[in-house]
Amino acid sequence: MNAIPAASAPVLHAPRHVLRLSTGMPTSDGAGVKLTRLIGTPQQPPVDPFLMLDAFGTERPQDYIAGFPPHPHRGFETVTYMLKGRMRHRDNKGGEGLLVPGSVQWMTAGRGIVHSEMPEQVEGEMRGFQLWVNLPAKDKMRAPRYQDIGPEHLPVMQLDANGTALAQGAGLEVPVLDTPGAIAAVKVIAGAVAGVAGPVQAEATQPLFVDVVLAPNASLALPMAIGHQGFVHVFGGALRLAASGGEAEVRTGQLAVLSDGDHLALRAGAEGARLIVVAGRPLREPVAWHGPFVMNTADEIREAIADFQAGRF
Repeated sequence: MNAIPAASAPVLHAPRHVLRLSTGMPTSDGAGVKLTRLIGTPQQPPVDPFLMLDAFGTERPQDYIAGFPPHPHRGFETVTYMLKGRMRHRDNKGGEGLLVPGSVQWMTAGRGIVHSEMPEQVEGEMRGFQLWVNLPAKDKMRAPRYQDIGPEHLPVMQLDANGTALAQGAGLEVPVLDTPGAIAAVKVIAGAVAGVAGPVQAEATQPLFVDVVLAPNASLALPMAIGHQGFVHVFGGALRLAASGGEAEVRTGQLAVLSDGDHLALRAGAEGARLIVVAGRPLREPVAWHGPFVMNTADEIREAIADFQAGRF
């Protein structure tokens, strides 16, 4: 970590609070990979522009070894964030990359792509997230794009209790706290924290996607864009967030959908917390969704199916 000059923290006035708390639904996808669906279920429908969030995590090879053989997508983006394990991506547009711990794959399916995601391990832990981000109507038929982003390209900021960056580094599988006075470490995948931008900048939805580690009992105000819809998922320790009439505890495995506001007031429990915070500009457009195709109308879905079956992807 490198020390950086101090900068004044933004003035914040409108804290976000928890609108809904959920635990996800066990399911499987691909060739039988076991996972927990946190967004995109009857319990927790999409949070515009985010269609789906899956968490996968197991040390049992039989739960992941079959992977995700070739399958199509059209009309949205997939974001895979690896915490543990190794996954190989290949697609029919010539894209190929190896997802390693701490890395991100951000794939824009656009008008159509066929890809696979297959484990490159036969034992050990496989853990991570996949997020589906909708595209606006004007971008649904754009050219596909694949971004393979290694840990060395993902900035990690260490912040003090005022949200001021004390140090900056990269190349870390897990954000760490090793700077005196730092109470939070934030890996920036998309958007910006403390003036430092992540490598993914999507114009249509302007997403924020960060991986946060909080020290035990630490409190931090994380700025967020007003009008953007967002959520928090805790996957280590516990967190307390503002809620109607008081506070809500968000435990490991839970997801909290947030109200609007210019910041999120985080307060870790006695064991600290690790979480992802995701937000984006809502599209507020009609959604027609059938399996791996997300468009605006039923006719567009039928066209997507016909194009795929005819080999036009």
